[in-house]
Amino acid sequence: MATTKEYGLGEFTFPRGWFMVARASDVGASPIPIRLFGRELVAYRGESGRVVVLDAYCPHMQAHLAADQSSSAGANRIEGDSIRCPYHSWRFGPDGRCDHVPYFDGRIPEAAKVRAYPAEERFGCIFAWHDPEEGAPDFALPELPEWDDAAWVRCEYDDLGTLPVHPQEIVDNLVDTRHFGPIHGQRMAYFRSVFDGVVGTQISGGGHETMASEDGVMNVDASYVGPGILVARYSGETDAVQIILHTPKEDGETQIWHGIITRGKSAPPSAEDRAMHAQYHKTGLAAFSQDFAIWKTKGPALSILQLPTDGPFHRSRTWYRQFYNPRSRAIDFQRRVNGDHATPGVAPALGLAAAE
Repeated sequence: MATTKEYGLGEFTFPRGWFMVARASDVGASPIPIRLFGRELVAYRGESGRVVVLDAYCPHMQAHLAADQSSSAGANRIEGDSIRCPYHSWRFGPDGRCDHVPYFDGRIPEAAKVRAYPAEERFGCIFAWHDPEEGAPDFALPELPEWDDAAWVRCEYDDLGTLPVHPQEIVDNLVDTRHFGPIHGQRMAYFRSVFDGVVGTQISGGGHETMASEDGVMNVDASYVGPGILVARYSGETDAVQIILHTPKEDGETQIWHGIITRGKSAPPSAEDRAMHAQYHKTGLAAFSQDFAIWKTKGPALSILQLPTDGPFHRSRTWYRQFYNPRSRAIDFQRRVNGDHATPGVAPALGLAAAE
């Protein structure tokens, strides 16, 4: 597997942004261990329902905050929205600071703290904000109003495990105009790429062997909001939203989740609507798995032997670099790519002639 340094992405090994760290259903009142960003983390749900994500090692003697505790006396480690270390019962608040040591009445040392990650629970996922500079979030999570619409069928996310590839290889798909035919059996009717700040969007349409509408054209508007959250809206027999989430686990290893939600014909959705959703989920996962099979076996494309008619890989990779460098430099990368970009030889919109 290739590393961030080998791709020449920037100063930081892991990018800045919102990333999925767990399914919402996976996080409860018992702390769970998570390994992402090359670090050990702990996640739990406080008594208020708030989800907390912290670095896992207690600064006292480096015990893991999610370690099993055999003593029943210390089994209930969540107090309010705080967590107690299983080793000596030091208590850490959701801000990561130790606020109580049961056998010490003096001033708690300033160093008695762990890194806390801003966390939000949205559309069935737990997201944490990762920033090598440890700054506050500088962009918001994507909106997904369909999740709260009574006519839409929600999903259970597929945990697809890890791939031994850098996330750069996954993000490349955003502008890869020419892989749709060989991989997905799809003939593109139109395709263009739009970059606007931290958002990168693919606007496309064409026939698809696994996902298609009645007129044979599946219209897709797929956007990355930041480096790890892809929301793709499909218009076809019924409307669907595919959600693909990937998070660096180690430098060059990526954790991936997948889900699809669909609009039913009634609210609440009928049994027929749920059956349609199950079919869409199956076919959507099959389509994504076609990419997955390539990523699992390909070598690292540290540089791309790019043809003008491939798609704007150079713009996508420049856009992606903003997340691996100090946020003060983000605007420089954005200025180099912001705009609407066609792929030569493919129409930029339905009904328009192909670009020259």
